[in-house]
Amino acid sequence: MNLATAVMVLISANLLCLTTTATAAEQPDLPHAFDAGWKGQKTCEVQYEDETVRVGRCVFPPGVGHEKHYHNPHFGYVLEGGTLSITDAAGQRTVTTRSDGTWSTTERTVHEAINIGDTPTSYLIVEPRTR
Repeated sequence: MNLATAVMVLISANLLCLTTTATAAEQPDLPHAFDAGWKGQKTCEVQYEDETVRVGRCVFPPGVGHEKHYHNPHFGYVLEGGTLSITDAAGQRTVTTRSDGTWSTTERTVHEAINIGDTPTSYLIVEPRTR
């Protein structure tokens, strides 16, 4: 199975568990993750979307972050692992990810992050479309 097929299988399995209740209107003062950037530069690009799902690819070179933003419930896949400093409602923490790692959330999340490692890190973010 190639990477694209594996990702689609993981996406399908995980999206069945997600419910979409958050909308941009509920976070009017924050950009959505796919729209947030770093110092005026985009860090995420929508790779695919249809009426039910959106897939974004986010890339963070060393020293580049992601301004404070929100995510709707989503599934994440690590393309290139790295070390991030993440700040959210719980405080600040360092997170090290590994390539091919995954995570998912069932609630809206808000955070900001910066790549504090020595190598680029990148992710695919998959979320159901809000209605």
